[in-house]
Amino acid sequence: MTKVLLVDDDLELTAMLARYLASEGFDVHQRHDGEQGAIEAVSGGYAIVVLDIMLPRMSGIETLQRIRTQSQVPVLMLTARGDNIDRIVGLNMGADDYVPKPCTPGELVARIRAILRRTEARHAQEPASPPSVIQAGELRLAPGNQTATWFGAPLELTGTEYRLMEVLARHAGTLTSKQDISQEAFGRPLAPFDRRIDVHISSIRQKLGLRPDGQSWIQSVRGLGYQLLKD
Repeated sequence: MTKVLLVDDDLELTAMLARYLASEGFDVHQRHDGEQGAIEAVSGGYAIVVLDIMLPRMSGIETLQRIRTQSQVPVLMLTARGDNIDRIVGLNMGADDYVPKPCTPGELVARIRAILRRTEARHAQEPASPPSVIQAGELRLAPGNQTATWFGAPLELTGTEYRLMEVLARHAGTLTSKQDISQEAFGRPLAPFDRRIDVHISSIRQKLGLRPDGQSWIQSVRGLGYQLLKD
């Protein structure tokens, strides 16, 4: 059975969601504060973590940050409806998707299955022996352990940012459409009005800094896509 970790301090909601997920064939485990949720998420072999933003002892964002220091397990965030700040911060920190609360159990299951399908598709597309290094100008990526250096210094990227950088690096010097980026990085087509690629690219740009001529290392063509400059 697919193991799911629910991290939420709303005991009644969590119990209801756990029952529904179990009826859909999931093996559900629960934690009710951020600190215990982070410990469990990185040690329990879970296929996905469903993580609430508002948690005692440690917020959902802090919990996600701690998880991402040790694991790339998919994380689905539960956010307050209409709170775009939480969503953007969560995506920047490496969340795979979000669902506004209150949500129906059916919607949650659909989102979980969509993330798991994307994860499986991405793993299926990964080469058995990834190249030891991807070089694009002063950017060096090591797919084996998903580390990056920029002008010789470590470049700290979230899991999602790393996947996006790998796609841009493989196509460095060439304009790549957002549809192609989404398909290669996440194994799914880009949904209408989906801005998560733009949000993550904005974060990556800040980490790369500006070129000597004052331009961004990642150029964009409105409505078309992005291009990583090599020099």
